[in-house]
Amino acid sequence: MNVLVVGGTGFVGTHLCRELAERGHHVTALSRDPDEADLPPEVDRVAGDVTAYDSIEGAFEGQDAVVFLVSLSPLFKPSGGYDRHYDVHLGGTENAVRAAKAHGVDRYVQMSALGADPDADTAFIAAKGEADRVVRESGLDWTVFQPSVIFGEGDEFVGFTKLVAPPYFTPLPGGGKSEFQPIWIGDLVEMFAMALEGTLPQEEGDAEEREEGAAVTPAIRRVEEDADEPANPHVGRTYEIGGPDVLTLAEVARLAHAADGKPVNVYPIPMALTGVGLKLLDSVPGAPLGADQYRSLQFDNVAEDNDVGTFGFEEGDLTTLASYLGVDPAAAEPGRA
Repeated sequence: MNVLVVGGTGFVGTHLCRELAERGHHVTALSRDPDEADLPPEVDRVAGDVTAYDSIEGAFEGQDAVVFLVSLSPLFKPSGGYDRHYDVHLGGTENAVRAAKAHGVDRYVQMSALGADPDADTAFIAAKGEADRVVRESGLDWTVFQPSVIFGEGDEFVGFTKLVAPPYFTPLPGGGKSEFQPIWIGDLVEMFAMALEGTLPQEEGDAEEREEGAAVTPAIRRVEEDADEPANPHVGRTYEIGGPDVLTLAEVARLAHAADGKPVNVYPIPMALTGVGLKLLDSVPGAPLGADQYRSLQFDNVAEDNDVGTFGFEEGDLTTLASYLGVDPAAAEPGRA
């Protein structure tokens, strides 16, 4: 399959390009500056800016499928203001959908965000919700993924947590009770690949028994074109994806710093005071945080219906943040760091 990964040199993109290339697909990574990316040599690279249609349109020629991964960080205020979320997430999606239709690329997979909603209080989540609407109304064979926060090699989640929640003396808004359901990048890109390929978990008893000690991986079967089921059962589906653990910001901070052998002593900051401070930062040129980051702390980033089972995963099979960091899960408990 010829697959164009839009945003293929970012955190998720580089991992997905490697996964797809290992599965034997012909992969092209599109980004604004792809030359310096750490990608396998067999992955093609093409430069383009999703906010400029003419710069990306040609890359869609000859592709069988498109994966749209382009995303600004929700953790920081964008350079240029919050409207940049609409320029990139909504405008970029509109351009990618338009190019896919112009070149007859029917298969389209969109990475959104958990809680995406056009009526959301934050620009990031609202713009993602608007972009999802464009995809669903596109007439393409679409699939939308809405993951919680993603961790793994090259992520910003763990580093950002260390930044806003320093060790030893750790002041956190509301005591760091905001909840997340972190998903490991290795598990997530496997689900992306299965959605592209139209594969499902094998029915119980169909798979050969795994060798003792082998890594846990869902046994899968490809849905054939002439089967009673649709050619790709993931078409027209929106998947909420979360990891095996629901962790508070304070627990994530304890795990992150435990990996460095440092304790975390949380001192709660009233949410109202946090709101005043971050809203004031909105008026400071170049400030990395602002009112949107405060509003994002008002809701939890947890899947209502975790769809990992669709891809053959039990939540207990997934990689935990603690195991990725190489620390005892008990380090997340107060006083155990």
